[in-house]
Amino acid sequence: MCSPGLETYRNVVVLTGAGISVASGLRPYRGQGGLWEEDEQLQHLATASTLASDPGAVWSLFGPLRGEAIAATPNAAHQALTAWEAFVVKNGGKFTLITQNVDGLHQQAGTKNVIELHGSVFVTQCSNGGCSLQPYQDTEAYTSGCPTCADCGAPLRPGVVLLEEPLPAAAEWHSKRALRDCDLFLAVGTSGTVSPAANFVRAAAYSQARTILVNLEPMHPRHPAYDEEYLGQAEVLLPQMLGFAVD
Repeated sequence: MCSPGLETYRNVVVLTGAGISVASGLRPYRGQGGLWEEDEQLQHLATASTLASDPGAVWSLFGPLRGEAIAATPNAAHQALTAWEAFVVKNGGKFTLITQNVDGLHQQAGTKNVIELHGSVFVTQCSNGGCSLQPYQDTEAYTSGCPTCADCGAPLRPGVVLLEEPLPAAAEWHSKRALRDCDLFLAVGTSGTVSPAANFVRAAAYSQARTILVNLEPMHPRHPAYDEEYLGQAEVLLPQMLGFAVD
C-alpha cells in the first residue's frame, strides 16, 4: 500500500546517489565519511587521465570497490523503492529509477527499470574503443596489476564513467525522456549538485512535477527547484514515506 498523497502519481522518476547505499556498507564519494574526503588522491585515480597514463592505478581503486559491492546487500531504502515500482506499474503507471551508483544494489533488490547513469562496477571492457571485445559482466576484483584484453592486448577497464568522461549517450537520453513526462520526481541520497544530474530536478520542475529531496545533509544553498526536503537516513525515511513496510 502506497502512502496517501503519493499513490496518485503515474509517471514517477527517482534519482539515487551514493547516500542510499551507505546503510549497505558502501561509502559515498563526497560528504561526511566520503572516499574523496578521506584521501584526495583517490579522486585522481578515478579520472580518464589516470586511465590513459596508468590503468593499473584505476583498478587499485575500483578493484576493491568491486569487492565491497559484491559483499553488499540491498537495504530497506532499496527494497522500498522496489515495492513502490511494483505498485506504480500494477496501477498502470511508469516508474524510472536513475542511479548515479555503480553498485548494482537496485537490481539486486528487484527494481526493473534502472538507468545506470555512471555505468556498473560489475562490467569490464576494453580501453581500446576500436576493439571488438564487448563489455561483459565480471566479479574479479583485480586488486593488483592491470588485466589486458585477450583480443587486442590493450588494458581492460571497469565499466564505470570516470571523471573527465561524458555520460553514456543512451543513459542520458532515456533519463531526459523520463523526466519530460514525469509528474513526481524524488531524489534520494544525493545533493544533486553535480552536472548533469543537477539539471534533472530542473527538468522535472519544468514538467510541473512535484519534486522531493531525501538526503542526510541539507543543501546549502537549497536548490530552488525542490518543493520539499526531508533530512534523515534513507533506509528509515523511505519505508515511512512510501508506506511500504520492509522486514
